Amino acid sequence: MAERTIRLKIKRQAGPEAEARWEEFEVPYHAGMNVISAMMEIALRPVTKEGTATTPVVYDSNCLEEICGSCAMVINGRARMACSALIDKLDQPVKIEPLTKFPVVRDLAVDRGVLFENLKKLKAWIPLDGTYDLGTGPRMGQKVQEERYPLSNCISCTCCMEACPQFNDKTNFVGAAAISQVALFNDHPTGAMLKEERLRALMGDGGVHECGYAQNCVEVCPKGIPLTRSISRVAGQVMIQSIKDLFGT
Repeated sequence: MAERTIRLKIKRQAGPEAEARWEEFEVPYHAGMNVISAMMEIALRPVTKEGTATTPVVYDSNCLEEICGSCAMVINGRARMACSALIDKLDQPVKIEPLTKFPVVRDLAVDRGVLFENLKKLKAWIPLDGTYDLGTGPRMGQKVQEERYPLSNCISCTCCMEACPQFNDKTNFVGAAAISQVALFNDHPTGAMLKEERLRALMGDGGVHECGYAQNCVEVCPKGIPLTRSISRVAGQVMIQSIKDLFGT
């Protein structure tokens, strides 16, 4: 019996300014394999389906457990994590492309630095420098913990930004991931000290008002984060803060 194989069609690009091209591969099938393990097979024998020698495919990955968010890419037209994209559940040939909303570094590796710039713009952190003991801090009730926990699961994969029609090179929209982190830290007893600054940062260009509520972000989020709920809540907070600022209260 002939060995079972799988087919992959991968969009490749040698560098940021290089012209993109497609290469097709045929690799041995293994039970339970995912897209990452398929590209590992290519690395073992970097030869195209036509028999032309090439180079291993460049991509980002780390944990292989859908925790680090590194291996996000477009697989069969959908933004998703390559580590949890099982070959048995994908139509062939498996079409793999880099995320389209971010600059390509090489092949499937992209520069997602804009997300982290947006997180800095919105001060999406708790301002503690660790140089002194602040004690245990205020207690949070069980209900608050249950509401906050899903938001803390964000892995910065940027799938939500890739799927968002409002996030593109024509706008400065910060995206669902950053706004959801604002919701997370505004609800934190210590993080709330920067709540007003975060909300004011979302009033201007690229702010929460630019969301079109397409809900694509919720559909593709690998962690099932209620992103549109966060956006709605933060939009309400921004409105209240703008009224307070208007009347100086």
